[in-house]
Amino acid sequence: MVAEMSYITVSSVLDSWERVRRIDDYEKKTGAILFTRLFELEPDAKSIFGFKDDLTMEELGKHERFSKHATYFIQMIDKALGMLGPDIELLTEILMDLGLKHAKYGVKPEYFPSMGHALIHAVELQLGQEAFNREIKDAWVEVYGALSYDMIRAQKMPK
Repeated sequence: MVAEMSYITVSSVLDSWERVRRIDDYEKKTGAILFTRLFELEPDAKSIFGFKDDLTMEELGKHERFSKHATYFIQMIDKALGMLGPDIELLTEILMDLGLKHAKYGVKPEYFPSMGHALIHAVELQLGQEAFNREIKDAWVEVYGALSYDMIRAQKMPK
């Protein structure tokens, strides 16, 4: 179950996310930053998304599929963040299902910390260091940890 988080933590994440959402074409831009960072941290993850391992980041950025994956992932994050609070139990079920689906695609539990780092990196780049202070970063780390926990837990459950 997604861990209970303080109002301040959730509010900090939602407020900062709303600022990201106000950026023109934020889904594509934020997603591209995120996946660029993820593939730098986990180069073998490229193959999960159907990309050859030897593609450079510049070449990847030109693929329509790269933009689609990036945009879709940001839309998923947006939906998950929108469910924090009263829909937390439903969110837990959704995340468990997503964890199982991602395991079938080849996503390893070891990728989740890198994905979290990439997500936080993308939000920080979009907002700038001044707006993305230590408290906001800590809130994002806590929220991502809670969201990814259920996906990882689902992958590690006996089949």
